[in-house]
Amino acid sequence: MAKEGKRHLEAVARVEKGRLYDPEEALALAKELAHAKFTETVDAAVRLGVDPRHSDQVVRGAVVLPHGTGRAQRVAVFAKGDKAKEAEEAGADFVGAEELADKIQGGWTDFDVAVATPDMMGVVGRLGKILGPRGLMPNPKTGTVTFDVKNAVDEIKAGKIEYRTDKAGIVHAPIGKVDFDTEKLVQNLAALIDALVRAKPASSKGTYLKTITVSSTMGPGIAVNPTTAQRTAMPV
Repeated sequence: MAKEGKRHLEAVARVEKGRLYDPEEALALAKELAHAKFTETVDAAVRLGVDPRHSDQVVRGAVVLPHGTGRAQRVAVFAKGDKAKEAEEAGADFVGAEELADKIQGGWTDFDVAVATPDMMGVVGRLGKILGPRGLMPNPKTGTVTFDVKNAVDEIKAGKIEYRTDKAGIVHAPIGKVDFDTEKLVQNLAALIDALVRAKPASSKGTYLKTITVSSTMGPGIAVNPTTAQRTAMPV
């Protein structure tokens, strides 16, 4: 543990205090400072100028990262009949209806994203106390309650992530792995920022993108210049 602590302190020392890095510089440095024995995830934390205590200022949605997250997503789909077959053909990992709900009620949650057709929400709704705290509840705002099951599964498998402001107004999201090319991480970050800007609540006043920080799983936070990041962002 002492050795890891020394590495972390050395990494922290290489980040200039008070400096706002351009996205490419920040992400290249995050890659360089990763020191774990596993392939670390690169995360972004974006503090928004919103007050999540007001429901109209909760920023929530989903975005397909152009280069994915580097992690295979296990998808569970609640559907029946032709839609269940469509989900299976699209590559969903688990497909079912009442029997899938019963399995989850028994304590099983070995999946990353849940999708449901609208007619199944009566069944899925009963799982709210299990799925809700884990961030697994299907929601129309993130495209996970839909009859277009194939598209939903395709997008998730391609790198779709969900985002939501926490109590402090911060969105935390994975944008790739440290073994990604820096340019791919830059493009993934740009896609996230673009989605957040598009999702800006009408009631949000003042500066919207307050701070942006990137880091690897075990690495120090690196502050990104919000103005440069927004300029880099573009529709994907």
